[in-house]
Amino acid sequence: MAYTSKKLKAAKAKFDSQKQYSLSEAISLVKQTSITKFDGTIDVAFNLNVDPRHADQQIRGAMVLPGGTGKSQKVLVITKTKEAEAKAAGADFVGGEEMIDRISKENWFEFDVIVATPEVMAQLGKIGKLLGPKGLMPNPKTGTVTPNVANAINEIKKGKVEYRTDKEGNIHSILGKVSFSNEDITKNFNALFDVIKRAKPVAVKGAYIQNISISSTMGPGIKVAFDQN
Repeated sequence: MAYTSKKLKAAKAKFDSQKQYSLSEAISLVKQTSITKFDGTIDVAFNLNVDPRHADQQIRGAMVLPGGTGKSQKVLVITKTKEAEAKAAGADFVGGEEMIDRISKENWFEFDVIVATPEVMAQLGKIGKLLGPKGLMPNPKTGTVTPNVANAINEIKKGKVEYRTDKEGNIHSILGKVSFSNEDITKNFNALFDVIKRAKPVAVKGAYIQNISISSTMGPGIKVAFDQN
């Protein structure tokens, strides 16, 4: 732990924590301040001027990052009608109510995403208290409740990410791996930034995006300069 703290202190000495850097500078600094021996993940945090207590100011959605995520996602498809389609599309696990029972009775979570067809949602809702806190409950807004399971699986495997405001009005997302090219990280950032800008709630007055920072796994946050317009 002391060694990690020493590395983090050295990383923080490489930049001004109060300064907003251009995106290209911030990406370079994130790579320079990565302190893990493994290929760390680069994350982004958007601090928004929204009040998530109001439903009309809650932002939620999903998108495919153009540069991918660098993460392999295991997909569970729960369906009564599209099992063959799901298997053909490359789902890691496919089944019906027996999968719901397995999650409930065995506390089984060897997957990253659940895709469900509409007819199983009533049964799936019964284990919502298990899935919700883990961010695994399928939702039409993120494209994980759909009759088109092949398309959903394809998007997830390509690098689909979900985003939503937390209780403090922040949105966190992955941008890729430290080993990614600066170009791919830039493409992913710009795509996500554009989606979040366009999702500005009507009720929000004044500056909508208050702060943006990017960081690597266990590394310090680097502030990013941005244009509200």
